[in-house]
Amino acid sequence: MEKKTAQGNTDGNGIGDFYHTPPTGFLALCSANLPDDDNFELNTGEKPSDHFKAVTYTGAGNGTAVTGVGFQPDLAIFFNRDNVDYKTGYDSVRGNKRIYFSGAAAVESNGTLASFDTDGFTVNANGETGDSGINYTAWVWKAGGTAVSNTDGTITSSVSANTDAGFSIISYAGNSTAGATIGHGLNSAPEMIVVKNLDHDNQIQVYHTSLGTSQFIQFNSDAALSQSTYPMFNSTLPSDSVFTVGNIDHTNTSGYDYIAYAWHSVPGFSSIGSYTGNGSTDGPFINTGFKPAFVMIKNTEIAGEQWVIWDNARDTNGNPNSQYTYLDTTKADTTSTTGDREVDFLSNGFKIRGIGQPVNRSGEKIIYIAFAEDPFKYGNAR
Repeated sequence: MEKKTAQGNTDGNGIGDFYHTPPTGFLALCSANLPDDDNFELNTGEKPSDHFKAVTYTGAGNGTAVTGVGFQPDLAIFFNRDNVDYKTGYDSVRGNKRIYFSGAAAVESNGTLASFDTDGFTVNANGETGDSGINYTAWVWKAGGTAVSNTDGTITSSVSANTDAGFSIISYAGNSTAGATIGHGLNSAPEMIVVKNLDHDNQIQVYHTSLGTSQFIQFNSDAALSQSTYPMFNSTLPSDSVFTVGNIDHTNTSGYDYIAYAWHSVPGFSSIGSYTGNGSTDGPFINTGFKPAFVMIKNTEIAGEQWVIWDNARDTNGNPNSQYTYLDTTKADTTSTTGDREVDFLSNGFKIRGIGQPVNRSGEKIIYIAFAEDPFKYGNAR
């Protein structure tokens, strides 16, 4: 075996410091030689971080400009790391109008987003987004920019869609018709859809592929999975072009406007699914096919358990990733000191290390959505 200088697998020849010439017509066994058809970066010519990023910054009052994001965001969720405060969301379809993801089921209201910029965003002074000297995180996604009219459904929608990354923002007006359909602008059926009534203080409703269509769960609540007499999504699976809503004010009532965010899994960029907790520090491993930049999970079977989020921007000390927050509460940034909320970010997925009820209660279904830092092919190469 010929000794080689370590290449970090960038030459596609092998792993670590050793290299052995493969037989003619064959490739070395290493991640750099994985097929390209399951690789987001080679399919699109862009990195995952060109479509999603977790960003940390310090507020500077009015006109706090955050650059270095690498793209112009279309959706941003802001999080005050230092103090108890609401987690708020803005999107390019609605502009400077916030919705609350934590606790409050309030209607849409004027916010403090000044602009989405070509390389980031600008926010004004507010505890939720830009107070001077306060540390913040923003989770930002790229959709399709200016929304366009979509007539695929029985309700005409306005859609900003990023088909490469499997993400779209949809606005529509309710019509109180059970079975109404709404075009989402993607080329595959969404696996997770988040819907908010902008005019009424209803909870944010979530469709998740692992839960089916007759049950629902709420984004800004720690409630468990619920069965509705009037199904939010009309007990109908989304298709490649539309999703379906019931006749209920959470998702479809005349006189109300709605915003929806839809995702489907894209190999090498995003993964949506579920796992079953085992109650052990040697917790489940979830193979996403990429090194995560962001993981959010929710225990669906017990009330009182939050949506837990880890990312690669707040915890930079390597595994275990012990820096977490709850989407559905006003809780500030928290470090797990007992190991009950810890997770490993690995080159091809994430492994649960915590034994706390929200993340790994034995025998219970826990849903997740994750976004990539790097595809598995490049997980150890840069």
